[in-house]
Amino acid sequence: MKLLKQATCLVVAMLLSTLAFAGSQAATSSKTIAQITASNPDFSILNSALKETGLESVLNKTGEYTVFAPTNAAFDKLPKGTLKSLLEPQHKSVLKTILLYHVIKSKVMTTELKPGKVMTMEGSKLDVAKQDGKVYVNEASEVTGADIIASNGVIHVVDRVLMPPRS
Repeated sequence: MKLLKQATCLVVAMLLSTLAFAGSQAATSSKTIAQITASNPDFSILNSALKETGLESVLNKTGEYTVFAPTNAAFDKLPKGTLKSLLEPQHKSVLKTILLYHVIKSKVMTTELKPGKVMTMEGSKLDVAKQDGKVYVNEASEVTGADIIASNGVIHVVDRVLMPPRS
């Protein structure tokens, strides 16, 4: 009887370790941030903007990035005509500035985000807050999808387009 209990414990331990390993492998993606956003229709506007500004190639490179990715619905919250204007060739530098304000040059999971200021690739800081188990960026934008793992970083979905202080 004692041997049967030991064998059962061993089988359960092996099963749990196998499941844990499989889970950790599933959490790692072979796709880059740019590939993930390109494959998700909810990010079609973001993907178009990344292509327009040349940032798609940056987010396809090896490295570690955190992207606060606005969905199409987030872009729809911009004042009427803003998105159309930003996508015009003469406003490409402004669009690029706005997009770089959504990127941190390191991989930061939501559990690692600390309340306070975080430097972006645009050069200004985002203000991160945590309240009631939720993460907010610049007070008004909520992280609605967290920790989407990519081969070159992580994506956090936000419900608003973040505007840098200089825009």
